[in-house]
Amino acid sequence: MNLFVGYPKCTTCQKAEKWLIERGISYEARNIKEQNPTAEEIKGWHQKSGLPLKRFFNTSGLVYKSLGLSKKLPSMPEEEQIALLATDGMLVKRPILVTDRTVLVGFREVEWENAL
Repeated sequence: MNLFVGYPKCTTCQKAEKWLIERGISYEARNIKEQNPTAEEIKGWHQKSGLPLKRFFNTSGLVYKSLGLSKKLPSMPEEEQIALLATDGMLVKRPILVTDRTVLVGFREVEWENAL
């Protein structure tokens, strides 16, 4: 079963969820604010996605900006970044779609179409 991790008030998440529904793609939905991904989940998703860890950060979010992470992340060890992501769902880029083959971060229609 696919796992869709998003935030209900996020318009990009709403668009991605609508896209999944229109294509008949089944998934289990999870509210990232209520149920933050664990460090183990993030580590696994990162490895499965093949993406740089920075892509998992919500760089336009208020929490990211208030913590000054644009300056801190480049010198922060990967394990510390993963632990940080696990502290607050609002730090995590969304939506995230976890499938049996891959992990998609953020909604880019063409990317999702190719992966699914």
